[in-house]
Amino acid sequence: LLPFVGVAVLLAVWSLTVWARVVDPVLLPSPIATFRAMWIGMTSGKLGVDFLKTVERTVYSTAIAAVIAIPLGILLGSSEKVYRSVEFLIDFFRSTPASAMFPLFLVLFGVGDRTKISVAAFGAALVILFNVAYGVMNARKTRILAARVMGASRLRVLWDVMLLESLPQTFVGLRNGVSLALVIVVVAEMFIGSTDGLGQRVFEAQQLFDMPDMYAAIFAAGALGYGLNLLFLTIERRFVHWSGK
Repeated sequence: LLPFVGVAVLLAVWSLTVWARVVDPVLLPSPIATFRAMWIGMTSGKLGVDFLKTVERTVYSTAIAAVIAIPLGILLGSSEKVYRSVEFLIDFFRSTPASAMFPLFLVLFGVGDRTKISVAAFGAALVILFNVAYGVMNARKTRILAARVMGASRLRVLWDVMLLESLPQTFVGLRNGVSLALVIVVVAEMFIGSTDGLGQRVFEAQQLFDMPDMYAAIFAAGALGYGLNLLFLTIERRFVHWSGK
């Protein structure tokens, strides 16, 4: 029950702030009003549709990023010299804010879902690539040497030892990648001509001064991010249970 202590404290402070009118109630609705708006929006309003559109874009972005970045990260990580030769480029674009890339992707793909998904996939792929490459490079040398002593080919060592050794770091990259993809998708929905999505819902509610709906959309985005991270963590614990052993 410990994880719920922080939630209870947040709700208590929030309710006390509204009750004491520390903040204008128009700007900060009560938790009850917020979660009522969230329930109505998810079950019978537009919020549910917007939630699903954001999920769709985030999943597509993460899948594209993983398909590109994981094999490339394995290839780069298997040769440290090759990775060092492109490390500057990877770190440079990984450190570049994704929002700064919006104009470039708008020129390439125009206004639409392709731009949102592409820029999110680009940001997520760099994070995944970085983690996969380092996971492969940091594979335990004793296991690699043992496989080579037993006559394993270079391809077999790469597939059966390096790839498995890199899985914990790969899942770290996937968790970070899906979180970053969600952030980029939500920001893109706010500013790149969207008619749906949680980002557009937050922006529209703010413009209409509909504070309960705005906070409901924000909480929906937070719940989505937490749920996706928890999903990858559960998969990791199921399939990489040997990590650290």
